[in-house]
Amino acid sequence: MPKAELHVHHVGSASPRVVAELAARHAGRSKVPTDPAALAEYFTFTDFAHFIEVYLSVVDLVRDAEDVRALTYGVAEDMARQNIRYAELTITPYSSVRRGIPEVAFMEAIEDARLRAEKDLGVVLRWCFDIPGEAGLESAEVTARLATELGPEGLVSFGLGGPEIGVPRPQFKPYFDRARAIGLHSVPHAGEATGPQTVWDAIRELGAERIGHGTQSVKDPALVDYLGEHRIPLEVCPTSNIATRVVERIEDHPIKQMVDAGLLVTVNSDDPPMFGTDLNTEYAVAARLLALDEAGVAALARNAVEASFLDEAGKKRLVGEIDTYLAGWQR
Repeated sequence: MPKAELHVHHVGSASPRVVAELAARHAGRSKVPTDPAALAEYFTFTDFAHFIEVYLSVVDLVRDAEDVRALTYGVAEDMARQNIRYAELTITPYSSVRRGIPEVAFMEAIEDARLRAEKDLGVVLRWCFDIPGEAGLESAEVTARLATELGPEGLVSFGLGGPEIGVPRPQFKPYFDRARAIGLHSVPHAGEATGPQTVWDAIRELGAERIGHGTQSVKDPALVDYLGEHRIPLEVCPTSNIATRVVERIEDHPIKQMVDAGLLVTVNSDDPPMFGTDLNTEYAVAARLLALDEAGVAALARNAVEASFLDEAGKKRLVGEIDTYLAGWQR
């Protein structure tokens, strides 16, 4: 089925083949396995903090513009195999430029890959520049400056990732204000490893237009009402929440509570190879948890298009592809 992906991380989407190639290229400077088969064990997480530690070890493999270009195009190839037609890829430029990649070279690399992916693969990519919360306000300043002064053509939104515990959302308000002032959309992570208050902070302080994860939102009825009334989408990543242990069992995942409450839910893969999943698998998981038939799965796909920052003509075109696919399947 044609699909849109709204919550997926740049480095976290690198396939085992690409990660192993980068590890081999930088052998001796990383503990990341150079054998793709060994990565499944390496990507087994004990908790959210351990996930962040492993994720950053993979980030450390991206050392130059050619690494960036190859990784980005490889992610688009994996998306094309799943018939993902449009994706908003979360990129953390701070992590790359602090490792010595020149800022302009980084921007050129992701844009080269974006244009080539659309031309060769028919995959439309857009960027979300996100602040790595664990790196503090220095990273926020750099990310805001890069977004507002060097932001590439494909940049549409501004985010905040990394750990939530010990990283309060309100401190990032000035940086989101700067990004929003130039027209970027606000899409911070919130309510994943912490409670509903983090989601409230993302809305009230950061002007969130979509919430990354929002897993704990269902614990606050007033928040659920607010999200529904204002049609603020939740970017839900079921397998990710299990892998990072923020939800114990897939049967306990709150996606059904979200949908039953009338919230706008999108299905996403987050860091798919790290979690042993992809977007196709996440749709299958959601279909089982929500007891959906083909029409219900297609409705989820339309949610992602509605919640995206794709232009109206692009939205209409992609919804048309989904509807055509569904009609053909049903026949």
